[in-house]
Amino acid sequence: MISMCKMHLILTGNGTFLPCEPYVKGYFCIFAYWFNYKTAMQVNSAINQRYTFLSETTCCLSCGGAINYAKTQPGERCVDLGSGRGNDVIKMADEVGEHGFVYGIDISEGMIQKAKANLAKFEVENAMILKAELESLPLETDTIDCVISNCTINHAINKQAVWNEVYRILKAGGRFVVSDIYATSTIPDEYRNDPEAVAECWAGAVTRAEYLTMLEAAGFQNILIFEESKPYPKGKAEVASFTVYGEK
Repeated sequence: MISMCKMHLILTGNGTFLPCEPYVKGYFCIFAYWFNYKTAMQVNSAINQRYTFLSETTCCLSCGGAINYAKTQPGERCVDLGSGRGNDVIKMADEVGEHGFVYGIDISEGMIQKAKANLAKFEVENAMILKAELESLPLETDTIDCVISNCTINHAINKQAVWNEVYRILKAGGRFVVSDIYATSTIPDEYRNDPEAVAECWAGAVTRAEYLTMLEAAGFQNILIFEESKPYPKGKAEVASFTVYGEK
């Protein structure tokens, strides 16, 4: 882990932060930090607006079948990153039973309200919806058995931080099953730094190699790919969807 002030970190193309070189420290480095912070806030705002609108539609927001491979068991504690309307949270809550628990994480006000309403509608008592950024999960270390996510992590500005958090909260032997997209080539900066394009679920995508490298860097083992689509156009990019699995 890099132990230095965030003022001396800059955002790289694959969504990770690295130290500034000496010649870019000082005013430029402070500007870079502010630019990255501002971009993250703008992306979060764009995501909130887009998905709050979509919360009242029946639009399918899936890019894979992560929950179909989760194999949640009675008594387990699970997390859904980007829980949306709460459908997968409700399904997992039923599977883990009264001795288990499920947390849904989202940043969209509309989705959070919709998910909470759905939990109340179906009288789900062993689940909770939390508002939080993926890079800073409000959950204790080594407490979760399974983390799922569906077409969400590509939105994160610092994807390595997200995967580090997933690793942190999982118990030893815990697992993740994530469906997401990757880009067949590096997304140009003009789109990668465009909050609206990132919110549209394509401009934040990294390449397949970068994605898998981040999983390994976080410490995950036994990484498997359960399903993978052929490349298809989305926005100004060519992307593919896959469902990936790993263990702590």
